[in-house]
Amino acid sequence: MKKILSLLLGILLLNTVLADEGMLIPSLIKAFESDMKAKGMRLSAEDIYSVNSSSLKDAIFQFGGGCTAEVVSKKGLLLTNHHCGYSQIQSHSSLENNYIENGYWASNLDEELTNPGLTAMRIVRIENVTAQVLLGITSELQKSEIKANIETIIENATKGTHYTADVKAFNYGNEYYLMVKETFLDVRFVGTPPNSIGKFGGDTDNWVWPRHTGDFSVFRIYAGKDNKPAEYSSDNKPYSPLHHLPISMKDRKNGDFTMVYGFPGSTEQHVCSSYLEQIITEERPSRIRMRDLSLSVIDKAMKNSELIRIQYASKQARISNAWKKWIGQIDGLKRLDAVRLKKETEQEFTERAMSNDNWKQKYGETVAKMNALSDEFFKYEYQYAMGIEYFYVGPEYFKLIRSTNDLISNYAKYVEEGKIDEIKEKMLKTSEGFFKNYNQEIDMEILSLLTQEYFSKIDGAKSFTATSVIASKSVFTCQERFNQFIQKFNKKSAKKVLKDAGYSHYTKHYAEWIANVIPNYRSFSQSMDVLLKNYVAGKLEMFPDKKHWPDANSTLRITFGQLEGSSPADGKVYTEHTTLDGIIAKYNSGNPDFKIKPRMLELFEAKDYGGYAQDNELWVCFSGSNHTTGGNSGSPVLDADGYLMGLNFDRSWESTMSDYMFDPNRCRNIVVDIRYVLWVIDKYSNAGHLIEEMELKK
Repeated sequence: MKKILSLLLGILLLNTVLADEGMLIPSLIKAFESDMKAKGMRLSAEDIYSVNSSSLKDAIFQFGGGCTAEVVSKKGLLLTNHHCGYSQIQSHSSLENNYIENGYWASNLDEELTNPGLTAMRIVRIENVTAQVLLGITSELQKSEIKANIETIIENATKGTHYTADVKAFNYGNEYYLMVKETFLDVRFVGTPPNSIGKFGGDTDNWVWPRHTGDFSVFRIYAGKDNKPAEYSSDNKPYSPLHHLPISMKDRKNGDFTMVYGFPGSTEQHVCSSYLEQIITEERPSRIRMRDLSLSVIDKAMKNSELIRIQYASKQARISNAWKKWIGQIDGLKRLDAVRLKKETEQEFTERAMSNDNWKQKYGETVAKMNALSDEFFKYEYQYAMGIEYFYVGPEYFKLIRSTNDLISNYAKYVEEGKIDEIKEKMLKTSEGFFKNYNQEIDMEILSLLTQEYFSKIDGAKSFTATSVIASKSVFTCQERFNQFIQKFNKKSAKKVLKDAGYSHYTKHYAEWIANVIPNYRSFSQSMDVLLKNYVAGKLEMFPDKKHWPDANSTLRITFGQLEGSSPADGKVYTEHTTLDGIIAKYNSGNPDFKIKPRMLELFEAKDYGGYAQDNELWVCFSGSNHTTGGNSGSPVLDADGYLMGLNFDRSWESTMSDYMFDPNRCRNIVVDIRYVLWVIDKYSNAGHLIEEMELKK
């Protein structure tokens, strides 16, 4: 076992990614230092990742469990994307204080707003624990033994500390890494530009280059008096970080070194050709259609009501983001002829395996088995995806039912424990938050449209819901009815709710999905993962000179490249940056997604760029050849000295295919220039006191 582990680790270290593709594990960055320096980097590996002293990693945080953020001052000031902080911005907004429309800037610490449940997590250290996890393991079936080994590793790593830890599988279980974490529980909202900056371009520009979106928001981490994580308290103080990022005020140019440091969500570079083809032709188009229907209702309603714009701003953004990404993803994969390329890779793999008796025995049938499994059982992947779209992305009142099911199922237990009043009060608070942003008419129209679409796709049958009955009588579609239901809840209520039209519709079909789809989906996924583990092991062993990197899995990663434009298709040539002039040109087009406020025009006409311009232009965004994905939103883009150049927030439409296949000639990440961020804070918003906290490097 030790020999095998040493071989695998050696292979990974030798396979330095020479191009821009790949999401690298920070603890292994020493192996890539020379390649990064060849691209222009002036940092050392120790500057980027260190356990024994402060390093860049200590300024990088996972924001809210999904996005990335970075600390930019000694007082815990945190930058992330506008869309990453959007749910907090929306939660603090009302018709009286519309921070979505008008922006918000705290003028002092007392005006920074609390966000219950919002966290910021940094990585303390990363450690390869493959040998410990697999100690005594001789079979794929020893899941409980692997779990026990992992629990022991975590216990030993966190004993006597306030840290938590995870052990994550990499390369489908060929490797395991320990992530020791420090999670801060008091993260306050400091400021945001208005939507006309933070969401400039709206759906028109989403996933598109050239881009002019000021996609940033500002938060602050607070800690207890000992500078350690603490629940919210008025006694908490701004966090003093181990490291904060200096701000690069230097001129940029095409070809400059760029490094993205963050928490990319997931990639699937190893899927087989059959699976990829069905993603392109079936799964993605059906999910796009489901979101088409929801957006057709929401977008129309938002245009006609200021209140609905506030209520549904975050929901609409969440639904439309993946919707447009998938459209570009399908187009990019088709243009690249990705299925053909995948088949060529698989043929090469199999031919190499058949050239050696040992490899033939281990890997000779791997590709064929993967494709056969996908051909037969992908239908469960499809049904799972459609269920996600219907039950979790679709009608909102489904979410309220899920929140209430604990009370319905465990009423007797809570009465016995004397907790029933506490649980009821909790549900009434849930009701307040839910109905604040709920519109029954919108939800019922979405319910009707998606129910028809879902069942026509799943079993070819039409299904209709009594939406009028659900709207007029269900306790889950009206705050007054729901609150009365909770307040009067007793042992008979659990039976009465079964007759509720909204509840019975959801529970009947959700139970069918759970019973008929989930077990088959899990079986398919687990069987495929076993084959993928073997496939990746074969790649590492049989192709030692090729580039290898582990799929993204929401762990801290590094990707490096250059500031550069692209030519993604015949006749298209994209420059590497955009300027304020482009904002004004788009505004003059008359498209409502490009509206701006008078303040922007005033500053533009006066050419009042302060010290934030380059060659009399104010850069807004730039693109780079860094390999990014979801979760990299908000990630710092760093220059050759480790100074903050900007915030990663998107990919070009031609790049969204990079979750499955990266093309260095067309894939580009999109970044809001930090100098534009500072200009918006300082000149546009008159919040220069925040700039004074930062360390500017010219």
